[in-house]
Amino acid sequence: MKKAQKVCFTVGIMLLISALSLCLYNIREDKTGGEQAETVLQKIKTEVPAVSEILSVSSPPEKKYDLFAEYETESTPEEAVIQVENDSYIGMIYIPELETELPVMSEWSYPNLKVSPCRYQGSYLEDNMIIAAHNYRSHFGRIGELHSGSEIIFTDASGKIWNYQVDNIETVSGTDISAMEAGSDENWDLTLFTCNLSGQSRVTVRAVRMEESTSTTLTSFAKK
Repeated sequence: MKKAQKVCFTVGIMLLISALSLCLYNIREDKTGGEQAETVLQKIKTEVPAVSEILSVSSPPEKKYDLFAEYETESTPEEAVIQVENDSYIGMIYIPELETELPVMSEWSYPNLKVSPCRYQGSYLEDNMIIAAHNYRSHFGRIGELHSGSEIIFTDASGKIWNYQVDNIETVSGTDISAMEAGSDENWDLTLFTCNLSGQSRVTVRAVRMEESTSTTLTSFAKK
């Protein structure tokens, strides 16, 4: 009996050490991710035109379809990018309510996500951009705290500002790609998502684009 208790005690200590090690690893990863994102952000800011000079954005061109064509013939508008070392960035995202400002990499991969949020698919030019990020507190770990009406600001690499307002927040299964792409009602222009704590689902924020930027938004963003 005493031997069994000793074994249980030893196993318990080992599990506790493992949990502590995992916790410390996650904290270190979060800190590193935040520092890397901040370094990139400062480099991008030296390349992007002053945001205070941009007062509004124009609507993207209307998409046209030919039902008899196998593919769309209309070319996609070209996005501006900023190169930082070997990586390309399409702009910066700012969430005033969370006091979070981060660069956005043009293409996603697991190594890229360790540095900054990444464009998962779509484009801000076509009102269907999806941005993914790790659930580090320094990245998208707090987007679940947003609510309907929360503001999101994306500044593209050319300095143009795109203002969005949160429409709804939903939880999407980690394997349900179609739900991530379409959303619950398909009424969105920008999506942000990250893993929940278990890693099985995705905390997903849907937002719609606002037609005009406000002077207060520009002032607060320009100070960052």
